[in-house]
Amino acid sequence: MALLELQKLTKCFGGLTAVNELDLSIREGEIVGLIGPNGAGKTTVLNAISGVFRPTKGRVLFNDQDITGLKPHSVVEKGLVRTFQLTTLFRGMTVLDNILLGFHITSGTGFWSALFNAAVQGSQKQLLTQAAGIADFMGLGEKQLELANNLPHGHQRALGTAIALAARPKLLLLDEPVTGMNEEETEQMMDRIKKTRDKGITILLVEHNMRLVMNICDKICVLNFGKKIAEGYPQEVCRNKDVIAAYLGKEYVA
Repeated sequence: MALLELQKLTKCFGGLTAVNELDLSIREGEIVGLIGPNGAGKTTVLNAISGVFRPTKGRVLFNDQDITGLKPHSVVEKGLVRTFQLTTLFRGMTVLDNILLGFHITSGTGFWSALFNAAVQGSQKQLLTQAAGIADFMGLGEKQLELANNLPHGHQRALGTAIALAARPKLLLLDEPVTGMNEEETEQMMDRIKKTRDKGITILLVEHNMRLVMNICDKICVLNFGKKIAEGYPQEVCRNKDVIAAYLGKEYVA
């Protein structure tokens, strides 16, 4: 059974159809890549899934429930969490406090009230331990007490993912997770994405780094002008003539 299923998902902005009747099924435990040229509609798909945009038509099914048009906070509460192209951080707060905010997205206790409520401070200590563990996992263990604004770009991207992980996702939507990273940082992020899947979190990612996509994805869906032009295993997709013409420019060699 699919964990996420998009049925004829369509999003229009005035006379522009950004996503056109997209069908996509993602099974639990998969890493699925969503690729295509700039303007193909990839981020619009993530926005429609996560509740940022309401689809013009079509349905979004998650964990066998229709979540089409739900507000973003309701989508997150169901276990579907996303990151953004532009890392959204509380830049005047420490790495650890940013991760703690991720926990409180899905908890019954707000972050600020938890700071002053003795009844929940025991659980806060547990969350601090868990937040430190996530920081270590994302390569931020030595940066826990640094302000987010002082982190280099690659670490800020990693912190955005750490916050999403703290929200306890069943499905994680990653929007260009390695943008601006150097080769070493990209390798490390590839490894962390695979380990995240191994911990039981299903992943849908949008990414232009084809080396990452081809090496970690179980399946790839390719968009062009809002329409799906190919779907399949990485080696099938990279040999698809329509994909080569629209996006790759030449056959990809892993």
